[in-house]
Amino acid sequence: MDIQVLEKEEIKVIGISRSGTYSQMYNIPDLFNEMKGRLEEVPNQTNDAILIAPFHSRETEFTYYVTTPVEKVENVPDGMVGFTIPRKNYVYSSYKGRFEELENTYRKMLVWMQEYGYDLDDHALSLKVVKENKSDNEGSTYFELYLPVKSYKDIY
Repeated sequence: MDIQVLEKEEIKVIGISRSGTYSQMYNIPDLFNEMKGRLEEVPNQTNDAILIAPFHSRETEFTYYVTTPVEKVENVPDGMVGFTIPRKNYVYSSYKGRFEELENTYRKMLVWMQEYGYDLDDHALSLKVVKENKSDNEGSTYFELYLPVKSYKDIY
Protein backbone atom coordinates (compact mmCIF):
# COMPACT_ATOMS: atom_id res chain seq x y z
CA MET A 1 0.00 0.00 0.00
CA ASP A 2 1.43 3.37 -1.07
CA ILE A 3 0.97 6.13 1.53
CA GLN A 4 2.07 9.73 1.10
CA VAL A 5 1.51 13.21 2.48
CA LEU A 6 0.06 15.87 0.20
CA GLU A 7 -1.76 19.17 0.20
CA LYS A 8 -5.29 19.30 -1.20
CA GLU A 9 -6.80 22.60 -2.32
CA GLU A 10 -10.17 23.72 -1.00
CA ILE A 11 -13.20 21.94 -2.42
CA LYS A 12 -16.77 23.21 -2.56
CA VAL A 13 -19.38 20.47 -2.18
CA ILE A 14 -23.13 19.88 -1.94
CA GLY A 15 -24.65 16.65 -0.66
CA ILE A 16 -26.45 14.79 2.07
CA SER A 17 -25.39 13.86 5.59
CA ARG A 18 -26.14 11.48 8.42
CA SER A 19 -24.93 11.28 11.99
CA GLY A 20 -25.09 8.24 14.22
CA THR A 21 -23.26 5.77 16.39
CA TYR A 22 -20.63 3.44 14.98
CA SER A 23 -23.11 0.58 15.15
CA GLN A 24 -25.07 2.41 12.42
CA MET A 25 -22.20 2.59 9.93
CA TYR A 26 -23.75 -0.26 7.95
CA ASN A 27 -26.13 2.41 6.55
CA ILE A 28 -23.37 4.32 4.75
CA PRO A 29 -23.59 2.43 1.42
CA ASP A 30 -27.29 3.41 1.33
CA LEU A 31 -26.27 7.05 1.74
CA PHE A 32 -24.14 6.75 -1.43
CA ASN A 33 -27.10 5.27 -3.31
CA GLU A 34 -29.38 8.06 -2.09
CA MET A 35 -26.93 10.72 -3.24
CA LYS A 36 -26.48 9.08 -6.65
CA GLY A 37 -30.25 9.25 -7.05
CA ARG A 38 -30.27 12.97 -6.25
CA LEU A 39 -27.23 14.12 -8.24
CA GLU A 40 -29.36 15.77 -10.93
CA GLU A 41 -30.74 18.15 -8.27
CA VAL A 42 -27.32 19.65 -7.49
CA PRO A 43 -26.54 22.89 -9.37
CA ASN A 44 -23.07 24.07 -10.47
CA GLN A 45 -21.46 20.61 -10.49
CA THR A 46 -17.90 20.30 -11.73
CA ASN A 47 -17.08 17.83 -14.51
CA ASP A 48 -15.49 15.40 -12.05
CA ALA A 49 -17.25 12.03 -11.99
CA ILE A 50 -16.62 11.55 -8.27
CA LEU A 51 -18.39 11.53 -4.96
CA ILE A 52 -16.58 13.04 -2.00
CA ALA A 53 -17.44 11.63 1.41
CA PRO A 54 -16.14 13.91 4.16
CA PHE A 55 -16.57 12.54 7.67
CA HIS A 56 -16.02 13.43 11.32
CA SER A 57 -15.06 10.61 13.65
CA ARG A 58 -15.67 11.24 17.31
CA GLU A 59 -15.29 9.00 20.32
CA THR A 60 -18.84 7.61 20.30
CA GLU A 61 -20.38 8.75 17.01
CA PHE A 62 -19.71 10.02 13.50
CA THR A 63 -21.09 12.46 10.95
CA TYR A 64 -20.83 11.29 7.37
CA TYR A 65 -21.51 13.28 4.21
CA VAL A 66 -21.83 12.09 0.63
CA THR A 67 -21.29 15.04 -1.69
CA THR A 68 -20.42 16.08 -5.21
CA PRO A 69 -17.94 18.85 -6.02
CA VAL A 70 -19.43 22.14 -7.23
CA GLU A 71 -18.09 25.40 -8.68
CA LYS A 72 -20.00 27.44 -6.09
CA VAL A 73 -22.21 26.68 -3.10
CA GLU A 74 -25.60 28.24 -3.82
CA ASN A 75 -29.18 27.08 -4.36
CA VAL A 76 -28.61 24.06 -2.13
CA PRO A 77 -31.53 21.64 -2.63
CA ASP A 78 -33.90 20.86 0.25
CA GLY A 79 -32.53 18.19 2.57
CA MET A 80 -28.95 18.79 1.43
CA VAL A 81 -26.01 20.74 2.81
CA GLY A 82 -23.38 22.79 1.05
CA PHE A 83 -19.99 23.83 2.40
CA THR A 84 -16.33 24.41 1.58
CA ILE A 85 -13.66 21.96 2.68
CA PRO A 86 -10.59 24.15 3.39
CA ARG A 87 -7.15 23.59 1.88
CA LYS A 88 -5.41 21.06 4.08
CA ASN A 89 -2.48 18.65 4.37
CA TYR A 90 -3.48 14.98 4.30
CA VAL A 91 -2.00 11.53 4.56
CA TYR A 92 -3.25 9.85 1.38
CA SER A 93 -3.66 6.33 0.08
CA SER A 94 -5.83 4.62 -2.51
CA TYR A 95 -7.76 1.39 -2.12
CA LYS A 96 -9.65 -0.94 -4.44
CA GLY A 97 -12.07 -3.37 -2.88
CA ARG A 98 -15.37 -3.62 -1.10
CA PHE A 99 -16.61 -0.68 0.95
CA GLU A 100 -16.84 -2.86 4.06
CA GLU A 101 -13.10 -3.65 3.90
CA LEU A 102 -11.98 -0.02 3.69
CA GLU A 103 -11.56 0.17 7.47
CA ASN A 104 -8.38 -1.96 7.22
CA THR A 105 -6.77 0.66 4.94
CA TYR A 106 -7.82 3.38 7.38
CA ARG A 107 -6.14 1.52 10.26
CA LYS A 108 -2.93 0.94 8.28
CA MET A 109 -2.78 4.65 7.47
CA LEU A 110 -3.15 5.53 11.16
CA VAL A 111 -0.27 3.18 12.03
CA TRP A 112 1.86 4.74 9.26
CA MET A 113 1.09 8.22 10.61
CA GLN A 114 2.17 7.15 14.08
CA GLU A 115 5.41 5.61 12.75
CA TYR A 116 6.33 8.80 10.87
CA GLY A 117 5.30 11.23 13.60
CA TYR A 118 2.14 12.67 12.10
CA ASP A 119 -0.84 13.58 14.24
CA LEU A 120 -4.40 13.20 12.99
CA ASP A 121 -6.23 16.53 13.02
CA ASP A 122 -9.36 15.55 14.94
CA HIS A 123 -10.99 18.91 14.18
CA ALA A 124 -10.78 18.53 10.39
CA LEU A 125 -12.74 16.34 8.00
CA SER A 126 -11.30 13.10 6.69
CA LEU A 127 -12.21 12.45 3.05
CA LYS A 128 -13.12 9.43 0.97
CA VAL A 129 -13.21 10.07 -2.75
CA VAL A 130 -15.11 7.54 -4.85
CA LYS A 131 -14.47 7.60 -8.57
CA GLU A 132 -17.81 6.81 -10.18
CA ASN A 133 -16.30 5.17 -13.25
CA LYS A 134 -13.89 2.98 -11.31
CA SER A 135 -16.00 0.11 -9.96
CA ASP A 136 -16.20 -3.42 -11.31
CA ASN A 137 -18.66 -6.33 -11.52
CA GLU A 138 -17.37 -7.96 -8.34
CA GLY A 139 -18.53 -5.12 -6.09
CA SER A 140 -15.06 -3.61 -5.81
CA THR A 141 -14.77 0.15 -5.94
CA TYR A 142 -11.80 2.47 -6.24
CA PHE A 143 -11.44 4.80 -3.24
CA GLU A 144 -8.98 7.50 -2.31
CA LEU A 145 -8.67 8.10 1.42
CA TYR A 146 -7.38 11.38 2.89
CA LEU A 147 -6.69 11.72 6.63
CA PRO A 148 -6.06 15.31 7.80
CA VAL A 149 -2.80 16.02 9.60
CA LYS A 150 -2.11 18.78 12.13
CA SER A 151 1.23 19.72 10.64
CA TYR A 152 3.13 18.92 7.48
CA LYS A 153 6.52 17.26 7.80
CA ASP A 154 8.81 16.67 4.84
CA ILE A 155 10.06 13.13 5.49
CA TYR A 156 12.05 12.73 2.27
